Formats: sequence, structure tokens, C-alpha cells
Amino acid sequence: MKFTLRAVAAILVIAPLYAYAGGDPEHVKFPEGYEKAFTKYATINRANQTQVAKLYANEVAISSYTQGNKSASGAVVIMEIYTPKKGADGKPIAGSDGIFEIDSLAAVAVMENRSNWDNAFPKESRTGDWGFALYNPEGTAKVTI
Repeated sequence: MKFTLRAVAAILVIAPLYAYAGGDPEHVKFPEGYEKAFTKYATINRANQTQVAKLYANEVAISSYTQGNKSASGAVVIMEIYTPKKGADGKPIAGSDGIFEIDSLAAVAVMENRSNWDNAFPKESRTGDWGFALYNPEGTAKVTI
């Protein structure tokens, strides 16, 4: 499970998130209360080395990966994107574990897998069965990051 979830995490961490993260917040909704309902499975520095990511997955994602299957319809993975604290030199401050110290939550990326997306959500706006959306910390759609 950890390997497969880490693979999904790697995609989220290295993928640039542009307007609506290549997706559509009208289709990929912000999951209220995910912090309590989902499992946090990693905290990592993003590949851009200017942000920290905390990664969460819902039970559908965890269950399908635990069974060695590809992600099932209904799987949701969340990436909280944080701005790190910076030193006098302007560079992120790393903790003893190498993870940057967190300053503030900048955005929440949502990745959802569904096998029955509405035709109004075109294939060009998603990756296979995965849809994406980017939100401000309070849950409103974020246009850019």
C-alpha cells in the first residue's frame, strides 16, 4: 500500500498545479472534514523545494491499494500545500528530519478517481479516471498557485 500511495503522492508532488490543477472544481469537490475522515500518510517536501506537502487518502483509496489493486472508483487523495518558514537567507528552514518547517497552508489539491464522470467533465480536463481541483485553505476554488 505504501508504495502505491507514494506513487500517487509522487505524481501530486512533482506535478505543477496550474489553474484548477488541470481539472475542474465543479466536478472534483472539496471534501469537507477530510482532515478527520481521511488517513494522513505522508509529509514531504515537494519536488520544487519551495513547499511542503501533507498527503491524505480516503478509505476507498487505502483499501484498493492495500489489496494490491489499482485505485478504485471513489478514491480521493488530498495534498495540503504549505509555505515553509524561511531563514534570513530566504531559503526554507529544514527540521531535523529534512522536512521544511511549516509557516502557513497555501492550498489544498484534490485528486478524485471515478469511473463514471459526467460527459460535461471532458477527458482532456482529467487524467484517465482521475480528476483534479485546487482550493484555497478554506475550500473555495483557487485559480492559480
